[in-house]
Amino acid sequence: MVTMETFNHKLNIYLESWMGPRDQRVRGWLLLDNYPPTFALTVMYLLIVWMGPKYMKHRQPYSCRGLLVLYNLGLTLLSFYMFYELVTAVWHGGYNFYCQDTHSAQEVDNKIINVLWWYYFSKLIEFMDTFFFILRKNNHQITFLHIYHHATMLNIWWFVMNWVPCGHSYFGASLNSFIHVVMYSYYGLSAVPAIRPYLWWKKYITQFQLIQFFLTMSQTICAVVWPCGFPMGWLYFQISYMVTLIILFTNFYIQTYKKHSGSLKKELQNGSAASTNGHANGAQSMERTTAKKLRVD
Repeated sequence: MVTMETFNHKLNIYLESWMGPRDQRVRGWLLLDNYPPTFALTVMYLLIVWMGPKYMKHRQPYSCRGLLVLYNLGLTLLSFYMFYELVTAVWHGGYNFYCQDTHSAQEVDNKIINVLWWYYFSKLIEFMDTFFFILRKNNHQITFLHIYHHATMLNIWWFVMNWVPCGHSYFGASLNSFIHVVMYSYYGLSAVPAIRPYLWWKKYITQFQLIQFFLTMSQTICAVVWPCGFPMGWLYFQISYMVTLIILFTNFYIQTYKKHSGSLKKELQNGSAASTNGHANGAQSMERTTAKKLRVD
């Protein structure tokens, strides 16, 4: 009978034979020694995504307002911490913007590794985004893009932390942490009804995310053009992954904002919008409804 220890050992040998030796600086770190726990957590996440709406189908939605404020505030602070620590470490450590290897600045590398572990772990915490949707019965927000993004990021970053836990890996995490400061602060504030009418930047979050993907892809291409020893396979993978996100987020943006904006203009031309104060015939205007209709993390 094959024990879990034996299975993990054989899996690690296979992964190293395919991807090269793992980075020994993260040995013994929480969740990083073996891949099955991360994979199992992802499978559990997908099962909850599948079974959760069925469980809630004939139940009243939960408000979760207090929890949402605390959750989003917590992730806002964590994201700001990661962004600040990564940017200051890279700036003072003299990282090369165009390409940075994983073994060139020991003190800075160690600090980057520590912060990026928190970045990896934050992807597990962010599964709660989907769980809150389920509990509040906002099932229309559980889109393919939402699930794809959440399920893949945790797994990708397990591999990143085991093979390229510093160096050129810092850039995408830094940008994403900054975007999450903007995003989670918005969602935390939007959970408070009195503040919600004054929040206007929801639409621009998706634009910021698209800019983030283009910048990350461009900076990754720099490392391909001006190599420094950072593994090329990782660079090509990141470029490919960014392309998938650009396609999916662009489609989301068009479906959510452009088409609904066109529909709103048509309603105004036909005189179907009764007023301009955010309500039409006693209902919220399409623009305001659209602005909070879907959430992309």
